Amino acid sequence: MSSAASFVPETKLVDRKRNEALRAEVLAARKNEKRAGQERRKGELKRAEAYLKEYATAEKDLVAVKRAARAKGNFYVEPQAKLAFVVRIRGVNGVAPKTRRILQLLRLRQIHNGTFVKINKATLAMLQLVAPYIAWGYPNVKTVKELVYKRGFGKINKQRVALTDNALIEQSLGEHGIVCMEDLIHELVTVGDKFQQANNFLWPFKLSSAKGGMENKLRGYPEGGQSGNREEAINALVGRML
Repeated sequence: MSSAASFVPETKLVDRKRNEALRAEVLAARKNEKRAGQERRKGELKRAEAYLKEYATAEKDLVAVKRAARAKGNFYVEPQAKLAFVVRIRGVNGVAPKTRRILQLLRLRQIHNGTFVKINKATLAMLQLVAPYIAWGYPNVKTVKELVYKRGFGKINKQRVALTDNALIEQSLGEHGIVCMEDLIHELVTVGDKFQQANNFLWPFKLSSAKGGMENKLRGYPEGGQSGNREEAINALVGRML
């Protein structure tokens, strides 16, 4: 009786062995995935540290060159900035179709939308043509980081997706060597070879109304208004709009 009671059909033994094998495969896959994730995070941290050193070195070199020029009684003229951040500050009701088209090309379809722009002869001409409707300038590393981390959304399958995981960036930009947030920020800050791909991946930033308001939008910034090129002062404006 005891031997009959303990008898297990062969089909059940086969199923049991198969389930145990599947369970072992799943556990092994999870372990490998965890190990790969740890290695990936280590790599991302190393890259982030390298970028921080690069930014700090560039800043120190700039300060040193300015001091050396000052010591000789000269002025150091910084090279033309390569990166601009542009914010739309006015509506376009009743404006010329060309102005509307340029704002669309800059991806500034709504008030308080902001985008990064690579500075060259063509883009400078475009910015000049729509100057009364935008505020722009040269963002520093801190501003670029805050924009990407606080208001950054990616364009994935034509959908606006929050950048909550580096895997989303790697999925879209991995083939270009951009696999994490710090890679993305570095490509923007340095206006690297893959700047266009990185910038197009980012959805236009949706900023808030500036704290304290924005008076005299119809007047240019050099005349005490809001529109046009603010140069480094764009960083303060963005800080008020985050």
